[in-house]
Amino acid sequence: MKRHQSTGKEVFYSFDKYDPTKGWISKPNIRDAMVFKNKILNTNSKGLRGYKEYSFSNDHNKLRILLLGDSFTFGDEVSDTETYAYYLQKSLPDAEIINMGVHGYGHDQMLIILKEEGIKYKPDIVILGFIPFDMDRNTLNFRDYAKPKFTLKDNKLVLTGSPIPSPEETIKWDWVRPRIIDIMSIFRHKYRTISGLYTQERNKISMAILSEIIQTARNINSIPLFTYLPVGREISEETSLTNGEKLFFSMCNRSNNVTCFSTRQEFAARLAKGATFKEKGHWGPAGHLAVAGSIKRYLENEGMIASQN
Repeated sequence: MKRHQSTGKEVFYSFDKYDPTKGWISKPNIRDAMVFKNKILNTNSKGLRGYKEYSFSNDHNKLRILLLGDSFTFGDEVSDTETYAYYLQKSLPDAEIINMGVHGYGHDQMLIILKEEGIKYKPDIVILGFIPFDMDRNTLNFRDYAKPKFTLKDNKLVLTGSPIPSPEETIKWDWVRPRIIDIMSIFRHKYRTISGLYTQERNKISMAILSEIIQTARNINSIPLFTYLPVGREISEETSLTNGEKLFFSMCNRSNNVTCFSTRQEFAARLAKGATFKEKGHWGPAGHLAVAGSIKRYLENEGMIASQN
């Protein structure tokens, strides 16, 4: 925050900008920016990854698939032409793949961007790329910027902290916040984590948010589809289900209105054939190819798309 104040530079990535409802979003109309050391980033007029513009009208001549997710869906550490959205589009030329992933997002921000922007595109399928640590983000009111946060009241979602204060506003009023509050917050969080209260709260609010994403998709006659995205060491973990997958499917099983599947089997199959995957940080192109292949195969097997050559 102090760097932002003194230099005018963004706190995290240079392609971010403050957003009053979601906290931050990618800047629009970026052209051939060099990011992640040697990768290329473009965004369209709405801040979506890539050059392509999408009309809000959907004549249904092409299947329209909307992707929600965090940095793995957005494509941190890869170029525009190395994201799983790009590879999926390339393998499905008769469909439209709209990448609405934003780095650092929790499911709460995914819900908001879906309601504010995603539904305008009238997608036929809404795919959420699920990663377990996004659930922890649902409990935060600050990350790269201040962010929205949902609470539950009478089992209904209540949005707090909106409109989101800008970085300048946050700095302006930070001096009145007693630091003892921060210290107490740290100890409170440790106690709630050890006692299991934090996990219960995180799971409960996450389930409510994910249920609202499902219902929002259903309300516009879209098919909601949640797909598990393996990261780090679980890519090569030799077990039928990782702990993350167990959590994912347990949450999916509590809803009858969403279809869920994991892409980890695709990684395993490719590993068996000699492929290698980047397990530190974000995937490289090979990881994105695996995810795109898994999604395509699932859509074909479920009859959502015709079998492709």
